[in-house]
Amino acid sequence: MTTQTYTVTGMTCSHCVQSVSSELGKLDGVQQVQVDLASGAVTVTSAQALDDAAVRAAVDEAGYEVAS
Repeated sequence: MTTQTYTVTGMTCSHCVQSVSSELGKLDGVQQVQVDLASGAVTVTSAQALDDAAVRAAVDEAGYEVAS
């Protein structure tokens, strides 16, 4: 099991949190997604390390961006 934390920009409300959580939750192996709206920190727990491009694509699909 692995845990990775990303900073996601543009989230302002609980709907934003739900959108990001839902898209990331669709990735293979993802077991849990925790979002701290105030800081933009998104912590993803998964069975194996996730591909950064896949994470960025999922966040982009939700309408947000992973900070560099």
